[in-house]
Amino acid sequence: MNDNAKVVAALLAGLAAGVALGVLFAPDKGSETREKLNDSLKDLGDALKERTAEQLEHLNDFKEKVVAAVKSKLNKGEQAMEDALEEHA
Repeated sequence: MNDNAKVVAALLAGLAAGVALGVLFAPDKGSETREKLNDSLKDLGDALKERTAEQLEHLNDFKEKVVAAVKSKLNKGEQAMEDALEEHA
């Protein structure tokens, strides 16, 4: 399991524990508790969307670097092949 998955799993476990404790010990009315829970879940959703966007951006940057490196190697290989063909011609 990579670090990002561990962070998300810990975040979800913490959220679940917090919600359970909050409901058990809530002095508020049920409607107020549901509203607070709803707000917390919206915040969690926003945080997950933000984290996902960041990870997708990092993944895209990595992909671009890999593609550039592969293209560079292909160009060098092409040039070496052309040089070798010229030597034998």
